[in-house]
Formats: sequence, structure tokens, C-alpha cells
Amino acid sequence: MSRIGKKPIEIPNGVTVSVDGQNVTVKGPLGEEKIALLNGVSAKIEESNLQVSIADFDNKQQRAYHGLFRSLLSNMVTGVSTGFVKELEIIGVGYRAQQQGKNIQFQLGFSHPVIFEAPDGITLEVTEATKFNVKGSDKQQVGQVAANIRKLRPPEPYKGKGIRYKDEYVRKKAGKAGK
Repeated sequence: MSRIGKKPIEIPNGVTVSVDGQNVTVKGPLGEEKIALLNGVSAKIEESNLQVSIADFDNKQQRAYHGLFRSLLSNMVTGVSTGFVKELEIIGVGYRAQQQGKNIQFQLGFSHPVIFEAPDGITLEVTEATKFNVKGSDKQQVGQVAANIRKLRPPEPYKGKGIRYKDEYVRKKAGKAGK
């Protein structure tokens, strides 16, 4: 039995969870998330907890899904109640970010500014000229958008210039040794 799968998910105040057969819907102050459970995996609400269970403990695939769906449902409950945030920072002379409505305009050393448009469900927020946040209720989407922004100018190994996650360590290489 999965150690993660058997842990109950506590449902905070302001969040409603509805289980309709294999479909689970989680609604909260920050939005609504839906997921369809696979065969053999079921969810039920007991008091103020959500419990995930499987039908056959001898089936290896269902045992793997037990912990997976418990984690996915836990992330959905957390996302609609408090949300997820990825903090990024820009390192480099002349590199900066500027808010333009819902979007962000980057100056990243190219001959042109790069405009990154926020997808639905994601909020981009510039806190300083070189620091910004990616916020949303879907953990996977927040991480993917942050990775796509980082891909615009990943940190290079010689000076460390580029876009990186907050507190990300970039291993630096030595330059030319000389003549």
C-alpha cells in the first residue's frame, strides 16, 4: 500500500470537493480544477478529508496510481486555496523585465524586446526590474510557464547571465587560461 496514497487530504475552509463517479472537481477562491480518475482508483469524502483508494492491491499499475492521484488531488486542493508561485530573477547588465498589462516585456540582450504573453489561469507579476513571479492554481502549468520563460535566456556558465529561478545555483566554468 502506498504511504503517500493512504494519507488523507485535508479540505480547508472555502474549498468544496465533489466526487461524481470517476470525476473529481475542486472549487476554491482561486479557481476550479477537474480531474478524471483512472479505473481502479476511487476517491471519497469523509468528514473534512478526501481519501483516495484502489480496488486491487495486487495490481502493480493501480498501486502506482494510488500515490499519483493522491498527490494530484492534494496539489489541486492547495492550488485553489492558496495557489502556487515560482519566483525568477534576471542576472545581467541591461537585462530587465517590464509589466505590460497581463504580459511581460523582457530586455535580454537581443536586438529586440521579447514579449511573453500570460496563458489563461496564470498571473505574471514584476516585483522589481530584475525579479518577477509566476502565479496560478495549477502546479504543473505554473512550473511549465516558468520553464518556458527561463528558456528565453537560460543562465550561461561563464558569467551566469540569464533568467534563473530564485536561489538557483549556476555552476560557473573557468574562462580561457591565457597564452
